[in-house]
Amino acid sequence: MIEASDIREWRGHDVVDVDGHKIGTLESVYVDTATDQPAFATVTVGLLTRHRLVFVPLAGATVGPGYLKVAHPKGRVKGAPAIDTDGELPAEDEEAVFAHYKLSYAQGTGGERRLARR
Repeated sequence: MIEASDIREWRGHDVVDVDGHKIGTLESVYVDTATDQPAFATVTVGLLTRHRLVFVPLAGATVGPGYLKVAHPKGRVKGAPAIDTDGELPAEDEEAVFAHYKLSYAQGTGGERRLARR
């Protein structure tokens, strides 16, 4: 498992898919609020004048020399829910991020958010 403290050090490094194709660069890490473990990363993608941040799960991710390899194909990641480069994920959009990757979603017992940016 990738530790939260370790993954933050990879900010700005390339993110590649299961076949080694570059998707974009690591921007930030979102942890699961129930476990405080890294759950998703945001990856900067898009054209120079129109960047956006897409979400990708960190389950199954591995690190290599200068890159983070995620367990999903580039097309799926680029089609994931996105936010502006200076935006935040609204609480009501969390479920769509999980659904895109066919992951189960449940809010905390008190209705709290499932993801928090670190």
